[in-house]
Amino acid sequence: MSGHINQNVQLPNAIKKPSAWLGADMSRNPDAWLYQLTADDVGDLEASASHFQSLGIDVGEISKKTFPLTTFGEHIAELKQTLLSGVGLEVLRGLPIKKYSEAFAATIFCGIGAHIGSARSQNADGHILGHVRDIGADANDPNSRIYQTCERQTFHTDSADVVGLLCIREAREGGKSLLVSAETIYNRMKQERPDLLEKLFDPIATDRRGEIPNGAKPYMEIPVLSWHEGYLTVFYQRQYINSAQRFEGAMKLSPEHVEALDMFDALANNPELCFGMQLQPGDMQFVYNHSQLHDRTGFLDWPDPSQRRHLMRLWLSIEGDRPLPESFKERYGTIEVGNRGGIITKHTKLHAPIVGRAHV
Repeated sequence: MSGHINQNVQLPNAIKKPSAWLGADMSRNPDAWLYQLTADDVGDLEASASHFQSLGIDVGEISKKTFPLTTFGEHIAELKQTLLSGVGLEVLRGLPIKKYSEAFAATIFCGIGAHIGSARSQNADGHILGHVRDIGADANDPNSRIYQTCERQTFHTDSADVVGLLCIREAREGGKSLLVSAETIYNRMKQERPDLLEKLFDPIATDRRGEIPNGAKPYMEIPVLSWHEGYLTVFYQRQYINSAQRFEGAMKLSPEHVEALDMFDALANNPELCFGMQLQPGDMQFVYNHSQLHDRTGFLDWPDPSQRRHLMRLWLSIEGDRPLPESFKERYGTIEVGNRGGIITKHTKLHAPIVGRAHV
């Protein structure tokens, strides 16, 4: 099948890039991933947001032209390089979000996103601005999305080149953001169990959770790991792999596949490899999905609905990004650089809901 390693391809013994980091090192060196916004940065962002709002158009149509940055545009160019060829993640800290309306905060967030890349649909409803909050969904329901619960997510990737999160409000307890490098996991498995590592290049089925493009199967067959044109690319959500086993036609997981997935999970959760951060209100976190996995710990929320944990989310496609293997067309539709990613079905129309609805 198409997902198997081409036997003529020699996998590297180790990937040595800035994105193949150790969590213990990242915890000790926040300067590697944390950028503190200056007063000039905030002023630039606020002026651009005010300009955009004066135009009277939907935030889903925001662009570099309608959100014109001056000085902060220089840092966004650096941020893009950090994502594509650096450590693969960055947090922007210092946005005084408590003085903004949700619409103004969303405008700044989507404006930054427009300078990084093009926004992609995050669900069958065409939302380019997602709302991550607990709506009481059941994580065991094969048609629910785990970010709609308060439960631990487990390490995964999202269906776009980059995922951005803007923290509006924190939970009462928990909800910590966790990150791990897929390349570091690869390096450990290549060293310790190369036989199991190879199983992760098979076309393992992943459940679409009810969001099925016209004419497509209810699952995707994208390997957990792909080696393509000199890049290792990861695609992973363990719960969705497990639930895809219910479908006739999905590749059945052998005991070796399960052992490989279990080792992948164990390494992702190894405290030497992963690290965590508590996102503060106003923090904007951007993560490169092709080399990094992210997670969130479970959380206890506030009883008052107006105080509950709330993050806004963007999925972005970046110009100048890596080529992706053909198998990614099953999720992305197209693998055209700068115009790929997201969830598109027959009825999808792109828009940006400012206030999250029950289904996000």
